[in-house]
Amino acid sequence: MDKKLVIAVKKAARALYKSLPILLGVILLISLLNILIPKNIYSSLFSHNIILDSTIGSVLGSILAGNPITSYVIGGEFLKQGVSLVAVTAFIVAWVTVGIVQLPAEITLLGKKFAVARNITAFVFAIIVALVTVAIMVVI
Repeated sequence: MDKKLVIAVKKAARALYKSLPILLGVILLISLLNILIPKNIYSSLFSHNIILDSTIGSVLGSILAGNPITSYVIGGEFLKQGVSLVAVTAFIVAWVTVGIVQLPAEITLLGKKFAVARNITAFVFAIIVALVTVAIMVVI
């Protein structure tokens, strides 16, 4: 085997080992938040104002981050409860791209400047994607 490859694999394994406690803590915290906050409370938060709903959806998705598969299930339930499509879309996009809960871990692993810039950009784009998605759905 190439000596450089062995060194790279050892470094990667060491970095993964060091980040494992942080990643485990983030996963446990996200799971705890998802259990503590009842799902039916969300429908009472939205006003059916397209700008306000997309912003609220992005804020909630940013705080209650999770994986994409779960977001589709939760998004479907939100739609059944009368939450607007723009809010659900913003929530789903922010849910998988923004992570306030995991921000400390991301800062530790990737650096503060990058982590903050990435999260702010993802938050803004979650709102934009939600608005564009709903506009396209209206046209279709």
